[in-house]
This record gives sequence, C-alpha cells and structure tokens, in this order.
Amino acid sequence: MRDVLKTEELEIPEGVDVSIKSRVIIVKGPRGTLTKNVRHVNMDILLQKGKTTKVSLAVWQGGRKHVACLRTIRTLINNMVIGVTQGFRYKMRAVYAHFPINCIIQNDGTKVEIRNFLGEKTVRHVDMLEGVNIAESSAQKDELILEGNDIDNVSQSAASIQGICRVRNKDIRKFLDGIYVSGKGPITAEE
Repeated sequence: MRDVLKTEELEIPEGVDVSIKSRVIIVKGPRGTLTKNVRHVNMDILLQKGKTTKVSLAVWQGGRKHVACLRTIRTLINNMVIGVTQGFRYKMRAVYAHFPINCIIQNDGTKVEIRNFLGEKTVRHVDMLEGVNIAESSAQKDELILEGNDIDNVSQSAASIQGICRVRNKDIRKFLDGIYVSGKGPITAEE
C-alpha cells in the first residue's frame, strides 16, 4: 500500500551549518566539512531555519522500500553532524595464538603494514581512506585506533584491515588470529 505522505525531521545543533542544493548535502562544523550526494533517492529535502535549524525529509506516494529511505537519509545527515562536531573512533585489537602480529604505521598515520600474520612472510599493506588517521594505542598492547570525520571512510578502513587478515585454507573455528574491531563510537563520548 502506498502512503500519501511520510515525513522525518532532524534538528541541527548550534555551531553546525547545513546547506542543501538539489539533494547534495553539505555539513560544516568545527572539525571540517562533509559532503554527501543523495540524488539517487527521490525525496523532498528541505532546510527550515527558525529558532532552531531543522532538516525535513518527505516522500510522496512511496511504497514500503521507498519510505524506508527516509530514516536512512536522516541517519546519514545525523552521522555527518556528529562527524563534524565530535568525529568517529574505531578501536581494533590484534588477536593471535602463537605468532605475534606486527602492525607498523607509516606515512604519518595514513598507511598500515601488517607483518608476521600466522607466521607468513607476506607483508600486507592497507591505505587509509581520505580523512582517516590511524595510530597505535598507548594504553593497550596490540591496539590500533582509527579516527576521522566521515563514518563511512573510518568504518571502511577498519573493514579493509580486518578483511586483509582473514585466515584461508584452515579451520576458522580453531585459527582465530586476525585484527578485529573491539569498539566504535564518537570520539568525545569516551573521554
């Protein structure tokens, strides 16, 4: 069944500037600027400025899947707002039973080199996506910390590190070695 009109609203906090032009959303804040193109989703996106700034999303005559896009785009904008105000942090831990995994950070935190995974001689290289910085944790042994404004880039960089350390041709129930995400969230929430 099609709904005549479905709407979602999102309040924008002070100190964050949002501009929308033909379904290209630009969010500016204290940590930087993020841009997202959502032209592939057919919906009305309006910026309402008053005492508080609001973004209102509307779908006319939408089916079930089309209406579901409302909440998705609302969450995308919310993640952009959190990114430019607080930023995102992913924590990753190196897990090994016998051969210690060596993670070497290169190019001022834009590249990581993984050595000695399962005792293999192969050296694995992972480049961080744009705006993502990687560092070793000072508090915890064998922990990597990825930080950035764009949640898509931070989480994809973490997934690339985890994916390159998959165990092949062995029983994965027994060989649990790898680098796994141990924690994630906004940066300022943890401090």
